[in-house]
Amino acid sequence: MKKAVLLFGMLLMAAPANADLITKHSTSVQLTVDAAASQATRLGSTYSVSGSNVSATLGGLTAPSGTAAATMNAGTYSQTTDGSAFSFSETFNSGDAIPTGTTVSSGVVGTLPAFGSVTTTAGGVAGSLAGTIDSAGTMSLTAGGAGTSATGQFVSEITIR
Repeated sequence: MKKAVLLFGMLLMAAPANADLITKHSTSVQLTVDAAASQATRLGSTYSVSGSNVSATLGGLTAPSGTAAATMNAGTYSQTTDGSAFSFSETFNSGDAIPTGTTVSSGVVGTLPAFGSVTTTAGGVAGSLAGTIDSAGTMSLTAGGAGTSATGQFVSEITIR
């Protein structure tokens, strides 16, 4: 026990008597309302054919001109051996044409393209979203509507030099 008291006394004597004590305090509030957004992905045209016991002059896709989507060029098919079993499948999915007349003004797209894959999210509603800090550093946060967030932060830093 005497050793512990002696050690503690030595530590106190080693500390400078003129140490600086610095404190810093900061408080902040961040309010966020999500923006509405849409993302459109243009889908391409696809064509496939398969079969057995079928002779074919294969079809395919005709390259588009301008802003149109590719079109299907149908093939001609006939059964190879009359009266025998056969299978046949032909599939065509028409892709998206590039819309004309889409304008962007002040970063806002006037009309969304009608592409095959479109994801749209609604914007937030501020509602009663609010945040305040008084001169004593007291924070007050009020929840808003959907798509909003309020974050308050108080930071205290103490430094001894």
